Amino acid sequence: MAKGGFRGGMPGGANQASMMRQAQKMQQEFMKMQQELESAKYEFTSGGGAVKAVMIGTRKLESIEINPEVVDPEDVEMLQDLILSAVNGAIHEADEKTNAAMSKLQGGLGIPGLF
Repeated sequence: MAKGGFRGGMPGGANQASMMRQAQKMQQEFMKMQQELESAKYEFTSGGGAVKAVMIGTRKLESIEINPEVVDPEDVEMLQDLILSAVNGAIHEADEKTNAAMSKLQGGLGIPGLF
């Protein structure tokens, strides 16, 4: 065999092993982040606190609190608008936190546009 020739093992094997360890670490970080995001609660209020929507990370609405003072049988549309605003705000809050967490994870990958 020529000098400096192939001596067993795969060329770049150490590099591949390192990449596999890094991929496994990233997968563990992703799973941990996903669990944290799914267990988080996102709250949003509308009407100066008249209506509060609470959503959990799985995008399920957990509760809606309505201040009895804003319940006006003559103006149901206003209450409907406040509820919609609170729920949509909670969804937006959850999306913002998820996107920020994904961007942080993506930064470790160095692959633009992955998430």
